[in-house]
Amino acid sequence: MSTQAGQPIRVHVEALSWVNKFVGGPGTGQVTLTEEVKPRTTVRAVLRQVTDRHPELASALWDPDASREIGDNIEVMVNNAVLGVSHDLDSEVLDGDRITLLGQYMGG
Repeated sequence: MSTQAGQPIRVHVEALSWVNKFVGGPGTGQVTLTEEVKPRTTVRAVLRQVTDRHPELASALWDPDASREIGDNIEVMVNNAVLGVSHDLDSEVLDGDRITLLGQYMGG
């Protein structure tokens, strides 16, 4: 998707399963937030924008010992690829990109 210079772009942030309760969802299924950001915004900046509005998500997403890093409870994907494959936190997002937050499951 193309956008005119200086025009905001839209990035979709999907919160799946129990993660969506941190953004007002029921704790099952999917909640999608559409974030308007400036061109050249990073994955990290989009996630900070969302977590600034949703402090409970911030507590679950960010590592309390390394405030610039993702913790172990939530997996982050960009356009269906796990973070670290084709994007990292400092990769720029493009108009229409999708960031997915998927809760990790533990148990036996």
